[in-house]
Amino acid sequence: MSKKLVSNLLIDYLEDRGVEHIFGLCGHTNIAFLSQLEKSSIKFVNVRHEQISAHMADGYARVKKETSVVLSHLGPGLTNAATGVANAALDSIPMVVIAGDIPSHFYGKHPHQEVNLHADASQYEIYRPFVKRAWRVDRPDLMPEIIEKAFQLAETGRPGPVLVSVPMDMFSKEIDSALFERVKHHTRSITKPSIDDEKAKEIIEKLVNAENPVIYAGGGVILADAAEELREFNEHFDIPVAHSLMGKGVVSDDSDLTLGMTGFWGTKFINEKTRTADTILALGTQFAEADSSSWESEYTFDIPNTKLIQIDIDANEIGRNYPVEIGVVADLKQALTVLNRVAKELYPEGKTNEKVKQEIAENRKAFKASNEEVRNDNSFPLMPQRILADVEAVIPKDAYITTDVGWNKNGVGQQFPIYKAGSILTPGGFATMGFGAPAAMGAKIAAPDNVVISLVGDGGFGQNPAILATAAEENIPVIWIIMNNSSFGTIAGLQKAHYDTTFGTVFDKSPDYAAIAKAYGVEGIKINAADEFKPALEKAIQMNKPVVIDVPMINNPVPTDGHWNIMDIYSPGKKVHHASVK
Repeated sequence: MSKKLVSNLLIDYLEDRGVEHIFGLCGHTNIAFLSQLEKSSIKFVNVRHEQISAHMADGYARVKKETSVVLSHLGPGLTNAATGVANAALDSIPMVVIAGDIPSHFYGKHPHQEVNLHADASQYEIYRPFVKRAWRVDRPDLMPEIIEKAFQLAETGRPGPVLVSVPMDMFSKEIDSALFERVKHHTRSITKPSIDDEKAKEIIEKLVNAENPVIYAGGGVILADAAEELREFNEHFDIPVAHSLMGKGVVSDDSDLTLGMTGFWGTKFINEKTRTADTILALGTQFAEADSSSWESEYTFDIPNTKLIQIDIDANEIGRNYPVEIGVVADLKQALTVLNRVAKELYPEGKTNEKVKQEIAENRKAFKASNEEVRNDNSFPLMPQRILADVEAVIPKDAYITTDVGWNKNGVGQQFPIYKAGSILTPGGFATMGFGAPAAMGAKIAAPDNVVISLVGDGGFGQNPAILATAAEENIPVIWIIMNNSSFGTIAGLQKAHYDTTFGTVFDKSPDYAAIAKAYGVEGIKINAADEFKPALEKAIQMNKPVVIDVPMINNPVPTDGHWNIMDIYSPGKKVHHASVK
């Protein structure tokens, strides 16, 4: 029998599993693990706030297409990380959170920093509403099977975070190393569910016999790494593709069959195409509220008048918001592989639809023309469309972009072209302000050879400027473009439109983020005229080091033809949306 400390064996396990980075922050409950990590091949990415670590791990997992690992302290460490972990949960990002916990021999005594005044030894229960499972390791010999289950659960089915809460004394106990050796024999490659040929044939026949079918793609296509299979399928039959916010980039924006984003920030043309479709094939989408115009049938989707075929890895999503005619629980990459094979067997020549391609081309041309003036506007502060136009002109097509919330999320979803699936990282379900800036650092660590740009508002960047300490220390060459309207702009626009005030949403004094960057040891550039921004971004890309570009921006709302019924709650029957805030 060979005995070793749990902390040592756990690190050996993670190395064997291929973990290359752990994101986190120290605490007295996890330093037994952290001290052993110093000798490991795994790189520890040290942060100044646990929310940063969770968002970095989220961005890393999206780009690396692997489960990320977060290390947290108990109590305030775990609650600080909770927002980032919940964001990952709602966007189905695989993550294993390893958190220190109170010593097991102090259960019931409420020791230092324990959370939950009204329940003993229950900190792991805080995460239960949003993680796929929360474990507490009550015996050291159970650590091997719990950590193996944690990774398997995070990665399979609908992916998502899990929590392994480890009483600090468990890290320092010895167990037989054979217990960890045993779990290594378990497969780490699990066959994912697919569909049978008969069901594939039924789906294909319904699409072929439809007069105006539409494919509606969500973020699940990207999570399944099925964008290429989707492209092959929709091009075989010339079926146009609309997408959710999280499905942005799943089909290239230069494809002649890409409609664009639906819902509140979708255009009238796109929403009408989905609303009047006779059949929709929905792939990996939950039909979220903003994407579906609050599920009101006059705006974006008119289901069940439109027949719905829905394929998703999560059975809970099938029929959650709209009734389906055909529902299939399957991995999208597997399902689309079968659909493509059967489609070519049944219809080897496929179908063509030049009419819909022409409609898309004409709409795209008209939208571009309607936006041309603001994209070239020399006003200062800059128009948001001008900022996006200059970014589009400068960055390479294979760049990764993270957004936060507000103009940089909604405007990018509506107007900014994305050519590579998975190259845009957006906080979807939780819409977390503060996601974009740290997520970009995780993305850059995962893809060091790609340019990584974070489009973020001053409100979002201001959530956690301590990201800059990590960027400087680790030399993570991300470019943060702060679209700075000195406000929580989207909310200010709502409040102004409906209540004629901007109380609590506009800042009288806005920090100089370029100066703050320099104080952290990061390059900071303050833009003082519209024509300064584009060369500043070009310079930042050439520098290949962390750079903050603070860009004053006019606080105009994202134009929208869609609907969100919060407007009706604020101003019943008035059809009021957002207002510009000067």
